[in-house]
Amino acid sequence: MDFEFTDDQLSLRDAVARWVDKGFSFERRHTIAKKGGHTRNVYGELAELGLTGLAIPDAHGGMGFGAVEAMVVMEELGRGLVNAPYAAGALVAPTLLAGAPGELQARWLPRMASGAALVVLAHQERHARYRLNQVASTAVKSASGWQLSGHKSVVPAADEADAFIVPARIGGAESDAHGIGLFLVEKAAQGVAIQAYTTQDGARAGELKLASAPAALISQDGFATLELAVDVGIAAACAEGVGVMDKLVALTVEYMNTRKQFSTTLATFQALRHRMADVKMQLELGRSMSYLASLKLAELAPQRRRALSQAKVQLGNSMRFVGQQCIQLHGGIGVTDEYIGSHYFKRLTMLEMAFGDTMHHLGEASARMTDVTGVFA
Repeated sequence: MDFEFTDDQLSLRDAVARWVDKGFSFERRHTIAKKGGHTRNVYGELAELGLTGLAIPDAHGGMGFGAVEAMVVMEELGRGLVNAPYAAGALVAPTLLAGAPGELQARWLPRMASGAALVVLAHQERHARYRLNQVASTAVKSASGWQLSGHKSVVPAADEADAFIVPARIGGAESDAHGIGLFLVEKAAQGVAIQAYTTQDGARAGELKLASAPAALISQDGFATLELAVDVGIAAACAEGVGVMDKLVALTVEYMNTRKQFSTTLATFQALRHRMADVKMQLELGRSMSYLASLKLAELAPQRRRALSQAKVQLGNSMRFVGQQCIQLHGGIGVTDEYIGSHYFKRLTMLEMAFGDTMHHLGEASARMTDVTGVFA
């Protein structure tokens, strides 16, 4: 299989890398985080690069690129530690709206492509434990349309988004995969309340509370679309994790080549060199599984879901190992807020839990491994 990037993909990578180098320094990121993590302006700058229309069809003003281009962008944003809600607004949301009625697409997709509108998925519930079929929020149809009631947690950029895509139960039991509809709820609608906060890595999130809030129907049977969108989010998190690890490893190598102990640099100690070799191996394992995750997005749901869970397990293990080892090799400075390495470590910790933590996806992958070898057939 050819893993070489095309000229267009390399140009896209270079464009994002140049913006990160010139427009998003660590000092800027640190200042934003200390002021509450508001990054709508940063999201607007990504829109000026055309990145918010990356996954939106050209018929709606986007570029219509695929999973590999999204992976390339996410890696570079990870290296730059860009904490804008790019994946949520530019990759996951367009996937959810792909099956929406034409009128709803025409209203929102062009604005999303230009960056004028930020729409994010609000799907997590307190008792769901990452299970997508566990939906307690309800949707009721009335003479005036649909009304939603429920509580969604850890919604990315909740107080900066213009609208939310919300899974809500139309019918069935609370844990049924059937009977889950997808709805678009505008932030300014009556019955919408948001409690916003800063996350551990300096980004924004919030609790979304709906009390008979008016909503536009995207799909009455939206569970399969929700699964696909979450898989897109997992692939994006994997790619970002690779970028974060790549940069953290480079910082650690630089530190070891300059920091002296017993009148010699840390890089001269064989034991520490061996630890860095293990770190590099975990980084490359994560990179290969990130590639697999992006390539498998085009597969049928059973194969796709298993592959994405397998990728998330490997990335979770790699991110934890790389983060912990690099911080330990730095020593005390590695955990200080003033040093950039600690922020990369925090981001890796958040990515490990995004769209399901390692233990959750280990169970998902195990449940889907129904094949047996020829020995037991």
